[in-house]
Amino acid sequence: MTDKASCNPDGWVEEYGDFLYRFALTRLRDPATAEELVQEAFLGALKSLDTYRGDSPERAWLVGILKNKIMDHFRRSSRERPLTETEGDLDELFNAKGHWKRLPEAWAADPVKVHEDKEFWKILYDCIAGLPERLARVFHLREMDDVSTDEVCKVLDLTPTNLWVMMHRARLRLRTCMEENWFSVKGKA
Repeated sequence: MTDKASCNPDGWVEEYGDFLYRFALTRLRDPATAEELVQEAFLGALKSLDTYRGDSPERAWLVGILKNKIMDHFRRSSRERPLTETEGDLDELFNAKGHWKRLPEAWAADPVKVHEDKEFWKILYDCIAGLPERLARVFHLREMDDVSTDEVCKVLDLTPTNLWVMMHRARLRLRTCMEENWFSVKGKA
């Protein structure tokens, strides 16, 4: 826990800037927008500094502010962008009857070891970056940021059914990507 008195806005950019930028960039995919929202988060933190109680570490508090800025950006952009954006073709996974063309591989990896492996996380983020933008956005909000289904639907102007379909597509693509780039390389360790 951080003491409110130890809060030092003068050191925020140096101490947290790179982390916040990477956090925003993985969710936004646009360096200029990520940089802009990090700056907005710092400004928002400065404006609300008197309300910071020190109940959580500075970094967590700043991440929370940045998450809100990102959500606001998604709300604005979902109103401006038509919903017809393609999420890609899944024909390579299923045959005409809807059956798997190739069954997913069984993963024998130890989840604890995988979770601690930095290379795994790099490949996972690369796989997420390879998703179509809307699928990546939905996946990040729902799975990485743990935003509720109702809130994701509100922010992105989706129905719950559409959200479920998009999450299903994202998971299928991520599974395929991870099988090709992690599990097959690691020998299903």
